[in-house]
Amino acid sequence: MAYRIGLTGGIGSGKSTVASMLSRLGVPVIDADQVARAVVEPGTDALAKLKAHFGEEIIKDGRLDRRRLREIIFADEAKKQWVEALLHPIIQAEMLRRADQQSHAYVVLEIPLLLEGGYRNLVDRVLVVDAPLSLQIDRVVRRDQVQPELVETIIRAQVSAVTRLQQADDVIENAGDLAHLEQQVERLHCDYLAQALSQA
Repeated sequence: MAYRIGLTGGIGSGKSTVASMLSRLGVPVIDADQVARAVVEPGTDALAKLKAHFGEEIIKDGRLDRRRLREIIFADEAKKQWVEALLHPIIQAEMLRRADQQSHAYVVLEIPLLLEGGYRNLVDRVLVVDAPLSLQIDRVVRRDQVQPELVETIIRAQVSAVTRLQQADDVIENAGDLAHLEQQVERLHCDYLAQALSQA
């Protein structure tokens, strides 16, 4: 079984950039968001259960209308908990299945809600990408063309940066340039290879 690194961080922290750098170094990266989409594709058991529970209003052209479902569950905590109880175990099982198929010394599980969603037990180490709040907001506003207030609301809904850092085994500071970020990634890559070999 491959050594598993959980990659997380707040919105706009630079998780995806770090994941891309690790991927270029040959490390398999399993993205929780991609898996979450895959497990509700047409024909899946999860989509059938969602449709049975919420009805046709969450279906658009035969597929899950993710935006509509998000609107429904963010307005109703009980519905949000029901969806999480259904999907989190399915997503976790699929991520582990994909991780176990890899032959690399270690794999990275990129999970935005690693600490909020109860995924901590899936990984051997937690790697947090951290960035100053103002920089996070600026990046997301430019990337998604949204209002700063919306980004602040999303950040408030996530685990606080302090809590995230307290639970981190490793931290990458993403406040500088890409060259500095790459240096940190390469150093950790060497550390993880050594750790994985010592565990083997």
